[in-house]
Amino acid sequence: MAESPTSPESHIRPARASDAEALGGLDRDTWSTLHAVAPRPMPPYDPFFDSNHRPEDFFVAEDAGGTVIGYIRLVPPTPLACNQHVRQIQGLVVAPGARGLGIGRALLRRAFDESRRQGAVRITLRVLGHNTPARALYASEGFAVEGVLPEEFWLDGRYVDDVLMGRSLR
Repeated sequence: MAESPTSPESHIRPARASDAEALGGLDRDTWSTLHAVAPRPMPPYDPFFDSNHRPEDFFVAEDAGGTVIGYIRLVPPTPLACNQHVRQIQGLVVAPGARGLGIGRALLRRAFDESRRQGAVRITLRVLGHNTPARALYASEGFAVEGVLPEEFWLDGRYVDDVLMGRSLR
């Protein structure tokens, strides 16, 4: 397998509970209708980690100084035993100043490795139809469109498709 292309000044590690503030700040700083379906976060902010968003579900990218510059959330898509062979990416964020350095690609590849380690043979995600940069990244990493929910969301004054993508991990 090819090595993950990361900036020489960055590294990816499992998230820790102590990352909550940095991850919440990154979420707020990168919020956009390009990728978010929830309203813009407003104070008081909800905790980043909760019973459905646990530190062990995340990997973070940090720069050489230890600043969190990205994350990916990887979980089983349902609690059903019949699809525990699948993992789903439910969030991929890279700080604006770290974009174009291979951080998103490295986070994806870390998710592939972790999914395989957990016994998964398939990985899926959902992406908004108008999020061209994300869709291009996913396609370049082997994801294919497996379904489209037309006009699933009303965002920023227009209807937006919800695109389902997946790929084999074999």
